[in-house]
Amino acid sequence: MPHLLVAKPLLLLTLAIGWLAGASPISAAERSQSGSPDRAVTVAKAKEMCFSHTIQVTGVLVAKDEVLVRPEKDGLKVSQILVEPGDNVTSGQVLARLTQDGSQGGSGVTTVTAPAAGVINAVQAVIGAPASTRADPLFRIARQGEMELLAETPVNSLARLAPDQPARIEIIGIGELPGKVRLLSSTINPTTQLGNVRLSIGTNSRLRVGAFGRGIVEVARRCGPSIPFSAVSYETEGTVVQVVRDNQIESRRVIVGLIAAGDIEVREGLAMGDVVVARAGAFVRDGDRVRPVTGSADTARR
Repeated sequence: MPHLLVAKPLLLLTLAIGWLAGASPISAAERSQSGSPDRAVTVAKAKEMCFSHTIQVTGVLVAKDEVLVRPEKDGLKVSQILVEPGDNVTSGQVLARLTQDGSQGGSGVTTVTAPAAGVINAVQAVIGAPASTRADPLFRIARQGEMELLAETPVNSLARLAPDQPARIEIIGIGELPGKVRLLSSTINPTTQLGNVRLSIGTNSRLRVGAFGRGIVEVARRCGPSIPFSAVSYETEGTVVQVVRDNQIESRRVIVGLIAAGDIEVREGLAMGDVVVARAGAFVRDGDRVRPVTGSADTARR
């Protein structure tokens, strides 16, 4: 039986050597994946970019200052109309001629003139119809042709708007025009919780009262460091990016802000030129040595 006692330790030693030989290549691979100096990671550099925060409002075109034209006395009827909607008129220009109503027995002619220069927005005069100082106006004039967008916006958005904020105004059939906030409503509709905002556009011969439009108002604009949105990780302890310094990974908490076109504003935590791992969640951790590879902006966002 002595030969059996010798064989058993030899067998155990042989099995142990075989297990170690098989385990070594696996642990080497794991070490390679978790921090080899040859590990390549795609990085992006923090660059300066300007971000804007905007509020959108919708509404219709109205005259900034509308002049209502009526006859100076009653007992007249329209005999001639000399202008059409869209016409430019000067102060004192004759818009229509009126005659005494037949029942009054007179035959004199009275003229209706423009009290101010501008653009005819509407003609409500009708030949043969009576003209009255108390009825609807015969003409509506946009003083100096100035137009604006009258829009509604929720009360929380209204609180962020202020006069003179720049705006882009898109008008159906015309395109985009520059403008700015001119006036904000001091009251809120209790039913809809909406308030009025007026965006001035200026003069443009193609603008027509009643046309639908949309205003995009810039309420905030900041310039500073930005990185691809894909580089940011949202974790329980806050917003984190992985910075590459001296070919080593360093996790860093940051404060982010506005987002535009796949980039995100970094308000605190990064400086211009800092290098970050372009895709959050890469299999690297603090202290790992890496070989940074600069990728295109599109590659970083994918």
